[in-house]
Amino acid sequence: MDVLMLGKAAVMGLVEGMTEFLPISSTGHLILTGALLGFNDEKSKVFDIAIQTGAIFAVILVYWHRLRETMAGLGSDSRSQRFAINVGIGFLPAAFFGLLLGKMIKEHLFTPWVVAATFILGGFIILWAEKRTAATVRIAEVDDMEPMDALKVGLVQCLAMVPGTSRSGATIIGGMLLGLSRQAATDFSFFLAIPTLIGAGGYTLWKERALLSMADAPIFIVGLVMSFAAAWLCVRWLLDYVATHNFVPFAWYRIAFGVVVLITASTGVINWHD
Repeated sequence: MDVLMLGKAAVMGLVEGMTEFLPISSTGHLILTGALLGFNDEKSKVFDIAIQTGAIFAVILVYWHRLRETMAGLGSDSRSQRFAINVGIGFLPAAFFGLLLGKMIKEHLFTPWVVAATFILGGFIILWAEKRTAATVRIAEVDDMEPMDALKVGLVQCLAMVPGTSRSGATIIGGMLLGLSRQAATDFSFFLAIPTLIGAGGYTLWKERALLSMADAPIFIVGLVMSFAAAWLCVRWLLDYVATHNFVPFAWYRIAFGVVVLITASTGVINWHD
């Protein structure tokens, strides 16, 4: 296996892990990083989705006690049952619309112009959400959520199918606008990521299996490991951050990043295409 390819896989894994759970869009960063590295052919697109699984393992590790408690109580504990049902309900919209619209989105929306627009627009939405009059918090903790709350957050998550939107940004900010506390919205975003990203990764690997061979295993393993390590650090940091900070810095970062994408695309400094 080419050492250069392993290095590229490591960088891509780091970028995925560092950005997946922040409201700044991992997809947009992976597109730009892949263009910079020349790591943007059809196989690399499968790689980008598959290594999300590494980031999800980090979430499972951080929340392991809660997840283990939930699994143990599914047969008899109403709290565990409601939690599992809510996560399942929140996952369904992404599964449905992903299967329905995924191909069309990949063919028409994965462009630097769309990525730039969604980055900038998303930044202004976060600024608006943080500066508006504080909404009444109806839901202080994840366990206070009802199925309809989970469905609404799940529908908001579907916005992240557009590259550059940010799955975590959509679910956290959307959850807050729907009445969840900042902590509850962040926690549910992480829990909802588990079936969403594992499902997307597994489905993509199965669908695109003809593109892959055992020779590709080392770069996928490197990407998964680096994604896991970076995501574990990022998730632990973010949980501490949201306790005392807002998301305004991420909004300004998104706007600046969107401008960078526009400049690189319009000047041809970076080749955004295969």
